Amino acid sequence: MEATFSKKENTRKAKTKKAEKVTPGGILVIILLTLLALITLVPFIWMVSASFKTNNEVFTIPIQWIPKSWHPENYSVIWERIPLLTFFKNTLFLSIVITIIQLFTSSFAAYGFSKMNFRGRDTLFITYIATIAIPWQSYMIPQFIMMRQLGLTDTLWSLVLLQAFNAFGVFLLKQYYSSIPDSLCESARIDGVSEWGIYWKIILPLTKPALASLTIITFVNTWNDYMGPFIYLSSTENKTIQLGLKMFVGLFDAEYALIMAASVVSILPVGIVFLAMQKYFVEGIATSGMKN
Repeated sequence: MEATFSKKENTRKAKTKKAEKVTPGGILVIILLTLLALITLVPFIWMVSASFKTNNEVFTIPIQWIPKSWHPENYSVIWERIPLLTFFKNTLFLSIVITIIQLFTSSFAAYGFSKMNFRGRDTLFITYIATIAIPWQSYMIPQFIMMRQLGLTDTLWSLVLLQAFNAFGVFLLKQYYSSIPDSLCESARIDGVSEWGIYWKIILPLTKPALASLTIITFVNTWNDYMGPFIYLSSTENKTIQLGLKMFVGLFDAEYALIMAASVVSILPVGIVFLAMQKYFVEGIATSGMKN
């Protein structure tokens, strides 16, 4: 019995390999994609190389990809020159808190728009999603006035409050929730499961890939945000990494080597988050929202 099953399995694998035979066009696409990936890595490689140089060697022409003299002490100087650890804590706090809140608010709203029937649902959804098209600069000043009246300027909570809701996140998760059959929710309701139970026990486990995608997008956007902290944060103890990097720029000169070293350090948390969510991110591309 096992031998028969093994033969069938081997035959199936052989057919699969034939079907997946690479064509010349496929090879060309792979080569082009590889070259494109390498091109996108060039700025990062240059940044890492420049972080081990002196200020005078950073912008030499032609580019010196390998420094003549290595200066690893740049990575220790950046912690002494500015309160980089404080900036890391502030940025990490904002990124984690805003990401968690957006995951909850976006997923909960997306569940209501996709799995619950109420009057005006579609109109409300279209109206809410339409806010994506409104430029942030058009309501930037009213937001600041509102935060000032609430006494939240120069606090991290002002940025948390402003970014607690995300129309793009609702749209992303709503589209993914729509791929899950409504029969699952109806069966659960017949069995007496509450809406919260359906959301928590059925919908969320099936949408890990979409949640991972939203986590990566939100975390990266919050971590790299410059304008928000620049407008609302003024004291040094509340500044984020993006504002802290500007402290290496003086009135007449800039310490470019230290800026590059601090930039390399600042992208490490983003890389860690992406690697942690990569499994579910790839799963979202390779599979649908349903599991057999």
